Amino acid sequence: MQRFKGGCENEEMTNRVEQISEHVKSLSVSEREELLSWLAEFELSQADSWEAEITRDTQPGGRMQRVLDRVRRDIAEKRTMLLDQVIDNE
Repeated sequence: MQRFKGGCENEEMTNRVEQISEHVKSLSVSEREELLSWLAEFELSQADSWEAEITRDTQPGGRMQRVLDRVRRDIAEKRTMLLDQVIDNE
C-alpha cells in the first residue's frame, strides 16, 4: 500500500488516511463526484473560517498586533527593501 507524504508523523492518522483512500477507490463515479463536491464545499468553508481568524488577529489588540507594530515601525524607519531586491526573478 502506498504511503502518503503529507508530513504526518502520526502512524494512526496515516493508517486512517490509507483506509479512507481505499474506501474512496471503491466508490462509483457518481459517488466520487459527490464526495469531491462535498470536499470542495468543505474547503471553502474552512477558507472562510481562516479568513475570519486572520481578520480578527489583525485588528487593533489582536494576536498580530506586535508584528504589525514592528512592520509599521520598520517601514517608517525605512528598514525595508523592494521585493525585487530580495527575490531573484530571473
